[in-house]
Amino acid sequence: MGKCNGRCALVVICGLQLVAALERQIFDFLGYQWAPILANFIHIMAVIMAIFGTMQYRSHHLIMYAVWLVLWVGWNSFIICFYLEVGHLSQDRDFLMTFNTSLHRSWWMENGPGCLVTPVLNSNLAPDDHHVITVSGCLLDYQYIEVLSSALQVFLSLFGFVYACYVSKVFLDDEDSFDFIGGFDSYGYQPPQKTSHLQLQPLYT
Repeated sequence: MGKCNGRCALVVICGLQLVAALERQIFDFLGYQWAPILANFIHIMAVIMAIFGTMQYRSHHLIMYAVWLVLWVGWNSFIICFYLEVGHLSQDRDFLMTFNTSLHRSWWMENGPGCLVTPVLNSNLAPDDHHVITVSGCLLDYQYIEVLSSALQVFLSLFGFVYACYVSKVFLDDEDSFDFIGGFDSYGYQPPQKTSHLQLQPLYT
């Protein structure tokens, strides 16, 4: 029962991670955030691998998933620090998210709840094929939406890491208890020895 509960909980956590990652991937695509797009894609593949490993009793898949979650928490912690401009990080360094291929920022910057976008006409600050806008009236600034999204990923990853370690340990214990390759050899099983047949001879008196 304990193993089943652990497996079920891990599948549920992976399902929530998958939904959250797909939602984030969509908005990162809309904002041309190429670095997060690449990280999200790897994360989605790792979560799918974890679900497969959980259903098929593959402990190695769960160990790889747990290792990835450590990197994933580190990446999301960087995203949080980036948007909160912790230390020397600054949101003006857009090339960190777009690989310096565009001037786009987070999709939520212009499309956040309550945001009013006003184009600035005849501005000399805009590069070629771009325009300057002002954004006002947002109920929640875009950087805080990004921070909340990353915080959710960290929260789910912590639970996923704990359950992945627990379930993989259960699988490894089962592998140690049952040697599926050697059959019953691990239990010292010996096949029955063939007994010699005694030939009965008639007794004459």
